[in-house]
Amino acid sequence: MKRSKFQIFSVLILILFVSCKKLDEKPKSFVTPDNFYTTSAQIEATFAASMNTLWDAWSAYGYAMATFAQDVQLNGGNLNITEDWGSDLWAAHYNAIMNLNAAIGAMKKGSLKGSVSTSDQNVLMAQARFIRGYNYFMLVRMFGGVPLMTEDTENPFQAQLPRSDVSEVYTFIIDDLTFAYQNLPLSWPDAQRGRPASDAAKALLAKAYLTMATFPLNQPDNYKKAADLTGQIIADNRYSLVHDIKDVFSAATKYGPEMMWSFNSNYNDMATDPHIWSDMDGWGDESADPIWVQNYPDQPRKYAYIQITNAAGKTYLELGNLPGIKKYQYDTPEDFDAGRSIINIPVIRYADVLLIFAEADNMVHGGPTQEGVDAINQVINRANNYVTNAQDPLASVSMNKSDFDKKVIQERNYELCFEYDRWFDLIRKHILKEASNPDIQQNFSEDDYLFPIPSADIRLNPELTQNPGY
Repeated sequence: MKRSKFQIFSVLILILFVSCKKLDEKPKSFVTPDNFYTTSAQIEATFAASMNTLWDAWSAYGYAMATFAQDVQLNGGNLNITEDWGSDLWAAHYNAIMNLNAAIGAMKKGSLKGSVSTSDQNVLMAQARFIRGYNYFMLVRMFGGVPLMTEDTENPFQAQLPRSDVSEVYTFIIDDLTFAYQNLPLSWPDAQRGRPASDAAKALLAKAYLTMATFPLNQPDNYKKAADLTGQIIADNRYSLVHDIKDVFSAATKYGPEMMWSFNSNYNDMATDPHIWSDMDGWGDESADPIWVQNYPDQPRKYAYIQITNAAGKTYLELGNLPGIKKYQYDTPEDFDAGRSIINIPVIRYADVLLIFAEADNMVHGGPTQEGVDAINQVINRANNYVTNAQDPLASVSMNKSDFDKKVIQERNYELCFEYDRWFDLIRKHILKEASNPDIQQNFSEDDYLFPIPSADIRLNPELTQNPGY
C-alpha cells in the first residue's frame, strides 16, 4: 500500500523519538511539522501529497467509479449498499486532510515568517483550505455528519472525535472555500496550470450552497447565494464552454477554457489508463448502464461522451458488449498503445457553473428568468451541435418552476455523466428511488441516502456512531 508523505514523515518522527529515548540522549535538533514547513516548496509538496491520496493509479478517484454505480449511469448498481461501502474514499479523504492540517497549522504558527511574503503566504493558505474544503464537501455528501479534524486537533493520529452535525461540517466548508476564493489568484502561469484559481473556489462554494438548499438541510435561502456566486463567474467571463462537444475532453482543453479544476495527470504522474477500464474492447471494468444509454437523447453529445461503437465501427449491441465511457478516451493512440494516460477527470467545470446558476436562479425567482434560460441553453445548444433537437429541446421562460427544475437536473444527468456528480444530485434532490431502474427499486431504502461509516473506524473510535440501516 502507498503511504502519504505526511504518514511517512510522521513515522520517521516516531522512530527518531523512540531511538533517542532509548539512548537517553538529548537531540541537538528535532524535526516537527512546525519547523519542517518553512518554505513554499515544502508547503506545496504537502498539496501534492494530499492530492496523491485522492488521485493515484488504481486507487481512490483514479479508480473509484464503482463506488457510485448506484447513480444509474454506471452499469452494476442494485441499491444494495453493503457494510464498508466507500470506506476507501473515507480513508483517502482523511489522509489528505491530515496532510493539509499539518501544513495549515504550521503556517498559522508562523513557520513561513521571514522566508515568504504575506501575500504569498495567503495564496498558499488559500490553496490548502480550498483542497481541505473540497475533501470535507465530498465526505459530508457521502457519509453525512463526520468528525471535523482541523489544524488545531491535538494528537491527530490518536484523536477520537465524535461526528459533527451536517450543518457544522458545511459551516467549516464555507469558511475554507470563502477564504480560498478571496485569496487565490484569478489565474496561474502556464508553468503552474492545474492549480485552483479563485473562480474554481467560488464555483465549488456555490455548489456547496446549492447542496445546502436541498436535502438533507433543505435551507432554501442558500439558493440565492449559489445564484449570486455563479452569476459573478458568468459575468466575469474568464471561462466559457468549449465550442465543439467532441473537444470538451481532449488533451488540448484539459486546462481550459471550460475546465476549472480537475484531478490532474501528466507524464510524470499518470492516471489509470481509461482505455483499459472504460473501453468496451478493454477490460470493461466500468461500463455505462444500457438502459440509461437507451434513454439518452440522440444527439452529438451522446456519441462524444458514451462509447456506442468500437474502433472497428461495431456497436456494443452488435458485439454483445456493454457501452463504454468515451469521455476519458481522448488520449493519443501512442498513449493507448503504451498503456498510459494523461487524461484529467474534472472536479468543477464551466458547464456545471451554468447549470448551478440555472437551477438556483429558477428557485430564487419562482420560475425561470431569461438569464437562467440562457445559461442552460448554452449547454443544450452545444449538445445538439447548435441545431434544434426534439429529443432535447431548449428551455424557455414559459416553463413553470417545477418543469424547469426537472429540465436542469436532467441536463446535469446528461452533461456531467461519469464525473462523480450524478449520485450527489440524486441524494440532494431526494429522488434516488424514482430515478433508479424499475428492476432494482424494490431494494431501495431511505438508508441508502448515506454510505456506512467504516466499521474499522467505529471499532477504533468509540465516539463514532453508525448511519441508520448498517
